[in-house]
Amino acid sequence: MQAAVFSPADIVFITKTEVRMRMHIAVALGMMALTAQADAAAGVRSEVARTTYGIVHVKANDYRSLGYGTAYAYAQDNVCMLADTLLTVRGERSRYFGGEAPATQPKNGEYGAAMDTFYKLRNVDSDFFFKGYLDLEQLRAGYAAGSADVRELLAGYADGYNRFLSDHQARLPKACRGAAWVKPIGIDDVYLLIAEKSLHASGEAFASAILAASRDPSAPLPALGDTMPEATQPLPTGMKAGVGSNAIAFGSEATANGRGLLLGNPHYPWTSTDRFYQLHLTIPGKYDAMGVSLGGLPMVSIGFNKDVAWTHTVTAAYHFTTFVLTLDPSDPTGTTYVYDGAPVKMTERRVSVDVLQADGSIAKKQRAFYFSKHGAVIVMPQSGVDWTRYSAFVLGDANRLNTRLAEQWLAIGKADSVEALRRSANAITGLPWVNTIAADSDGNAMYLDASAVPHVAPERFASNCMLVPALVGLDGSRSECEWGQDADTPKGLFGAANTPVLVRKDYVANSNDNYWLANARSPLMGPAPYGYSPLYGQPGTAQSLRTRIGLLQIESALGDGRFLRAEDLSGLLFRNRVYAAELVLPELLKACFKSHDLRLLAPCTVLSAWDRKANADSRGAVLFREFWNMARVLPGLWSVPFNPADPVNTPRGVSATAMPALLDALRGATDKLQSLGVPLYGRLGDYQTQTRNGRRIGLHGGQGDEDGVFNVVTMASDLTSSGYRDVAWGTSYVQLVGFDHAGPVAKGLLTYGQSVDPQSPYYADQLSLFTQKTLVTLPFTEAQIRTDRNYTRMVLTDK
Repeated sequence: MQAAVFSPADIVFITKTEVRMRMHIAVALGMMALTAQADAAAGVRSEVARTTYGIVHVKANDYRSLGYGTAYAYAQDNVCMLADTLLTVRGERSRYFGGEAPATQPKNGEYGAAMDTFYKLRNVDSDFFFKGYLDLEQLRAGYAAGSADVRELLAGYADGYNRFLSDHQARLPKACRGAAWVKPIGIDDVYLLIAEKSLHASGEAFASAILAASRDPSAPLPALGDTMPEATQPLPTGMKAGVGSNAIAFGSEATANGRGLLLGNPHYPWTSTDRFYQLHLTIPGKYDAMGVSLGGLPMVSIGFNKDVAWTHTVTAAYHFTTFVLTLDPSDPTGTTYVYDGAPVKMTERRVSVDVLQADGSIAKKQRAFYFSKHGAVIVMPQSGVDWTRYSAFVLGDANRLNTRLAEQWLAIGKADSVEALRRSANAITGLPWVNTIAADSDGNAMYLDASAVPHVAPERFASNCMLVPALVGLDGSRSECEWGQDADTPKGLFGAANTPVLVRKDYVANSNDNYWLANARSPLMGPAPYGYSPLYGQPGTAQSLRTRIGLLQIESALGDGRFLRAEDLSGLLFRNRVYAAELVLPELLKACFKSHDLRLLAPCTVLSAWDRKANADSRGAVLFREFWNMARVLPGLWSVPFNPADPVNTPRGVSATAMPALLDALRGATDKLQSLGVPLYGRLGDYQTQTRNGRRIGLHGGQGDEDGVFNVVTMASDLTSSGYRDVAWGTSYVQLVGFDHAGPVAKGLLTYGQSVDPQSPYYADQLSLFTQKTLVTLPFTEAQIRTDRNYTRMVLTDK
């Protein structure tokens, strides 16, 4: 940068004071240029601080250094889990653990790389899926065409992880000490790690179908039939039912100080690298956001900055379609399809996997995967999807080549209002499968689904392009039936004019139902004349019990013109009302006592005394859960059916014709508990537990959609004589963020803690906060960080 130069003509028109000011500015600019050059020459420099509960604060002057420090800190807490998961995305599990074994399962809160929430495969199938479905060359091309800052960030992440291994290889945790599979990585590995996360609601839901369509190149050609099978099971819709979140944003009309207020309550796995990780990332003057990352990646995925707080919930939208190919029957391989009247050969992707044998040798296996221009061929006979002589189905996956996720989260972290957040989310469309709920310091609250949804307009569903509506199956033989295009978004995805959004001054909320009831007072219908694409879901549909109890509690909290403070939201989350019990028990208990059945006397007495909550000390909650799991699927249960005009309060009322079956379900639940030796009046916290270092810790929380508990804890096992053991997914990170004149005021907790290493001080330290329903202050400013009682700091350089 050159120093400023003034001509005599310039000086004639300015005062001496102004001359001095300009000279000072010129000198300052020159010094800034010299500093920047020095920083570039110095290489990586990352300041990594920790505060209470191991919360990580990384400060750097560039994105490479930011990624470097983030990876180093995350490896300090979770190196074995990350190394194991890298094997998954590289397709190397069979090389080290054998082909028949499943991915590493979690045990007693220690790490596990298994992703049973999204797919469940033996190692060799997992390896073939990731090698066959992920295309590293196209991922590289996507990142090369994208943000340079993102490439620097991810390259720094790989380098920081490798630096940790170099520093600590001989001192790794017991779970992976001396393991050959803990090895250095490159930026390609980070690309694959992010790509896997993008596939949760699309490619991974179809992993078995993609594998079923692959072929062994050494085997004879398969015999192709002439007709499609009859469907016996529906097509997967994406994310496994129950994995989701709660989110509420309040605006100026609802808060005590007229600023925004946000509750973020994701329900996400407690194991695998989809665990959240608390961190605060800062590049002075460029980026300053705090919250959690997904799997320790170097960007804040849910969090806040000085102006905006945001969270995500799993969207109800589809992130894929299928396409029906018309095949050329003269090709015996079935790999030639017709497109606009011309034959086109499928692309074959042949991959090999190394498989450890019993004698320690390594065998190579191969599979070939097939792709049309629309996506991978799939075979799911149970859903009526097969590969015949005349036709085949392929999966059109909006997220297979989504390389925009990191760029999207960085852009969200820089937003200074909910409107700026919305603009970036619609323009980049990098969010793969989540809604966004946000509040800002000006008192705006927003619900938005700007996730990657295929551009299939409402009118397309009524056209002859939609060949198989039940399978979202478009005609893959005609170019006119391809996904559409909005000018402001990536190819094939919906843009701002066609994505659900609601900005309010009172509140917005979402608990994984579709966009329709983001605000119960103002249902969202979409643009005229047809509304939003059916891929986003249909308005006017029945809501889950969890959505309903959330909206009921919001409206109750706002009753009588009340204005809300942060503590009101934590009370709403942890109240643990069991809405199903509130709906059913009044009539059930009357019928129960009137039945004069001695077998029902004890369970009815227990349920009548129960507080109808899922608190750890609630007695009767286990009995009701087991009863309700049998009863909720009974036909004709409700006397008042669902009414779109009253969606929060319907359906309700127990049908008289259903009462005998309900009483039978109560007898069945009683028999089950007694056969297991579980007392009918047992405390929930004695039977719903998480184990840490050999100690069972009682938990509050319920099942969510099934029983209408807002605070979800989904257990990994059914009821046994020792209870429900360990959490599969549920309340994971909680953040409660408001704003004052100085910036964000935030409290939160990470239920399972920062580390999966039993020897770490951050392994179980926050679980007690959750059991006590306690949120702690999240230090955001430099003063708050440095005055934390457990503040530590290290500086990392690559020199």
